[in-house]
Formats: sequence, C-alpha cells, structure tokens
Amino acid sequence: MGTIIHPKNGEDWASSFERARAELARAKRARNASFVLLLLFALGISFWAGEVRTSTLLEGIPNFFNYINDIAPELRHDHLLTDLGEWYWNLGHWLILLVDTVLIAFLGTFLGTVAAFLLSFPASRNLSPNGTVHFASRRLLEFARAVPELVYALVFVFSFGIGPLPGVLALAVHTTGALGKLFSEANENASLDTVEGVRSVGADWFQTMRFAVVPQVLPNFLSYSLLRFEINVRAASVIGFVGAGGIGQELMFVIRQFVYSDISALVLLIILTVVLMDISCERLRHRLIGREALL
Repeated sequence: MGTIIHPKNGEDWASSFERARAELARAKRARNASFVLLLLFALGISFWAGEVRTSTLLEGIPNFFNYINDIAPELRHDHLLTDLGEWYWNLGHWLILLVDTVLIAFLGTFLGTVAAFLLSFPASRNLSPNGTVHFASRRLLEFARAVPELVYALVFVFSFGIGPLPGVLALAVHTTGALGKLFSEANENASLDTVEGVRSVGADWFQTMRFAVVPQVLPNFLSYSLLRFEINVRAASVIGFVGAGGIGQELMFVIRQFVYSDISALVLLIILTVVLMDISCERLRHRLIGREALL
C-alpha cells in the first residue's frame, strides 16, 4: 500500500507530496545505511572467525606457487610425447576410475532424483494431503541436505566398507534433500486451476499429481536434475578421499605418498572431466528448455 499524504496547516498538495517524498527518501537511506552496517559487521565477524589475516595470505602465496611448481611435470618441446607418456604412465587405470566416478555420480543422482520426486509433492504446502505429512516431508528433506556428502560418505564407508557403494548412497541422500526442496518449490508455483479441474472430475490425490501437476513442473525437474548431476560429478571426486570409490580415492593415495607428478596428472584429468560434463549437461538442459518453450 502507498503512503497517504495529508497536507498540514497552510500546506498545499505539492508541498505535501514533496515532504512525503523527502521522508520516504530519508527512510530509504536509513534502511540502506543499516543494511551496510549489518553487512560490515557480519564480514568483520566472518574474517575474525575464519582467521583471515593479510599477513598470512601474503606469506602463503609463495608457498602456493611453489607447490604448483613441485607437482608440475617437466615437459620439453623436443621430447614432448615422451614426457607426456611418463606423466600419464597409468592413464588406462585412471580413465577406468574416472568412468567409475561418473557412474557413481549418475547412479547417486538418479536414486536421489527419484526419491526427491516422490517426496516433493507431500512437501509442497499447496499439494500436501495434510499438515502432518507436509511437516514430516519437509523435515526429512532438511535432514537429508543438512549433512555434507563427505560426512555421509564417511558414515557409509564405516557401515559398508571402502568402495563405490558408499559414494552412491552419500550422493543419493544429499541429492534427495537438495532436489526435494527445489522440486517442492516448483510444485508450489504450479497453477492450481488445473489441479481444481482434475479434482472436480473425481480424481484422487495421486491422479491429481500425475495429470495436473507433473506436466507443469516436469521441465523444471529435468533442468534441476541435470544441474545436480553436474554438481555430483564434482562431489564424487571429493568423496573418494574417504574411500568412497572413484578417482578421488586414487588422488588421495598419491597425495599421501607425495607422488607429485601423479597429483597434477589426476587433478588435470578431473578438471577436464568436470568441464566436459558441465558443457554437455548445459547444452542438453538448454535443448530441453528450448524444446519445451516451442511446445
């Protein structure tokens, strides 16, 4: 609602409008100043809690470049192929581990997407059968995404042993929580006119979700799922550090053994794989969105 202008004694409407505008401007400046002060305070507390020190940063920068120099291989232009062959001496095995990483991410994303799809409807405020189901679904999704994938991987490695299975489970659980929130928000933005129309012909709750809601939100679901797959490819490389399979497990081994050339080779392979997956998923996502827009 807008501000109601009341002229004071002896004041015309133009003066009243100008006075009200000035008051609104002062109030806006006060809010902006309060926000800036709050932001500066939060930044100060964050720098203090994070122990961010300029001196430490300046002292550590040379060490960073020294480490990069240590792990970088020696590549001579006159013996380039030989040097590359020595650098990637175990390429076949590493590629197998990279494929394992991508498959771990794919399976974890698939399982998590299915679970998020099923939980997103009762977790939506406008679609949930009742308040109890809505509350329970929301809390379950919050619990699933509140714990990082790495922690889940540690728990599952302890439970099921070292290998790809803990990685798949860790990604699936966290993906369920993350995508479940996004899916439920997409559901809450769906048009209720279609929902009421389907209900009016006698459809039950499941039929209403199937025929009234899913066709509206499916493009968003596909887009979010592909984006999550990109994220999980990166996450699958990290959770391997705790024994959850894939290329990350091999990378952690060579880091502990201080095999510097292998560290740089594996890091470069991971970077290239993530870039290729990101580009591929982005193009597929845009094609799906574009095709839906044409329809």
